Amino acid sequence: MKDGSNPGRRSFLRRSIAIVPAATAFTAGGITGATMAQPSPAAAPPAPAAVTPPGAPHAPVYTPVYFNAAEWAFLQAAVARLIPSDDAGPGAIEAGVPEFIDRQMEGAFGHAATWYMQGPFVEASPLFGYQKKMPPREVYRAGIAATDAYCRRQFSGKAFAQLDAAQQDDVLRGLEGGTVALDGVGSTDFFGFLLQNTKEGYFSDPIHGGNKNAAAWKMIGFPGARADYADWVDRPGVKYNLPPVSIAGPQG
Repeated sequence: MKDGSNPGRRSFLRRSIAIVPAATAFTAGGITGATMAQPSPAAAPPAPAAVTPPGAPHAPVYTPVYFNAAEWAFLQAAVARLIPSDDAGPGAIEAGVPEFIDRQMEGAFGHAATWYMQGPFVEASPLFGYQKKMPPREVYRAGIAATDAYCRRQFSGKAFAQLDAAQQDDVLRGLEGGTVALDGVGSTDFFGFLLQNTKEGYFSDPIHGGNKNAAAWKMIGFPGARADYADWVDRPGVKYNLPPVSIAGPQG
């Protein structure tokens, strides 16, 4: 796990955007198609009450659609450790990453709607990408439950969201490295989706729920979906100082 609180956080996030599929920054397409119609999902545990993210008391209230209360608490705690807020820019919570991930669970990505998901399912090198039976939404549900169960065994009955920051970091590192074994789901599969989607939500076009107010784009100097750069073609080396633009319009 990358520790976003160190001095290299800005550099880490700049490098991270190179890993995020280009389509994600604008449309949440490619691996995370966000808007395809889906069949009605199986009933999930009751969703939590509407939540205003910590540190953003005046932010619009978002009510999770897929995640239940315990899962939502885990998700907020986990992404807050993956990209904490600091003086370089907003953290994952302020950027709306949990909302982005929740919305993805009900989209094409969460259902693996555009993936080949037929058997046989065999162990394969990570170079071949995800090769398991469960779609991402099921990996999240199983992974969160198994991680909380692991934490309760290791930390006197406390769920992940109840641990202190150092303990949470240790658990996340264990998931990333595969040293924390989870029941019913691969720890590296679960962490891989969690980290990937956290980065995508942080840098996505704001219309998909993440990157609130294009704050991450402003931090790295990304102009967004501007359509006309004619005035800047003959100005190499000059800082582009106009604010970023979402597909939905200017972001301040």
